[in-house]
Amino acid sequence: MSSIADRSPTAPAPAGAAPRRVRDLRLDFFRGLALWFIFIDHIPDNAASWITVRNYGFSDATEIFVFISGFAAMIAYSGVYDRQGWLMAAMRVLRRVWQLYVAHIMLFVAFTAQIAWISLRTDRQTFIEQMNLLGLVQEPTRAFLETALLRFRPANLDVLPLYIVVLASFALTLPALRRAPWLTLAGSVLVYFVSRRFGWNLPGFPEGKTWFFDPFMWQLAFYLGAAFASDGRVGARLRPYAKRLAPIAIAYLLIAGFIALSWEFSVLGRLIPDWLGRLIYPIDKTTMDPLRLLHFLALAYLTQLLVSPHAAFLRWPVALPLRRCGEHSLLVFCIGTFLSFSAQIALDAWGQTLAAQVMVSLTGIGMLVAIAYIADWNKKQQQMA
Repeated sequence: MSSIADRSPTAPAPAGAAPRRVRDLRLDFFRGLALWFIFIDHIPDNAASWITVRNYGFSDATEIFVFISGFAAMIAYSGVYDRQGWLMAAMRVLRRVWQLYVAHIMLFVAFTAQIAWISLRTDRQTFIEQMNLLGLVQEPTRAFLETALLRFRPANLDVLPLYIVVLASFALTLPALRRAPWLTLAGSVLVYFVSRRFGWNLPGFPEGKTWFFDPFMWQLAFYLGAAFASDGRVGARLRPYAKRLAPIAIAYLLIAGFIALSWEFSVLGRLIPDWLGRLIYPIDKTTMDPLRLLHFLALAYLTQLLVSPHAAFLRWPVALPLRRCGEHSLLVFCIGTFLSFSAQIALDAWGQTLAAQVMVSLTGIGMLVAIAYIADWNKKQQQMA
């Protein structure tokens, strides 16, 4: 989000200078919103997903989450780099990487235990296959080893491994991002296109599988956020061109929205020319297709035009639950992933009615908000101790 990079509307921090310690509430708000969307979208056949961005364009909440993670990482660690040097900053980053790794392993254990318990209680072995856990059943010893290596992941547990790998690379690229953010971003773009050309991806388990979120491709979303944060003046530079760029972005979003809706409504699908379908498909999520990336950038550009750092609604009480979830994103993401399967089981038992889908979605979001508030209260208590 280009204007999110403007930490001050009057005196943005130039590249190479430590970013100001003024928290941009948009980061927490939109990261919290992305976490709510991810939870809702992880519930299969959930009518509530019509309120998320997934059904109205090529990109979804994942791009939002990864981009903001890169932006926030740059703000969080560049100050340490400027004050204490690269080694200390890199150690801080790697400590966070370790925390993410431990969280992923704990989430894997809790998530698979939940699936196994439900499968045994209901005699529904199809859940094992549906959640990509056949490898664990067929080769348990190998599966545990591959889990530790991040190669074996059940369904919906792909985001944290991506974040772990990309954030680990950030420990090495931080000096370059501080000194030359756009040159570093150019390197990221080069990796993206070379990877697309040669089909690079990391191996998965069972044999023949690869990572669902290809880190060679998805790193670009992270480094876009990091470069924008390091530069600090992207919004100011683009603002004079708003009268030209905004209509282009709006037109692209409208076209993408129409095409995305055609996947759900056959009457719209018949209006899509065959030549256009041959030109744009497949719009692959694994490789973060360029059309997905452009869709996210258009959405982010318009958002930063409409929502300033000092937008009043960001401080409204109704926005606070989203901000709290964004502030405690790791915990909220892990709990949300766990609850998404719980919601799936509940809907399987109660029936896929609209009322049931709305109820489990709202209940799950309420639980995420409660967890975020508890985490915030606990953090404040520790600070006071």
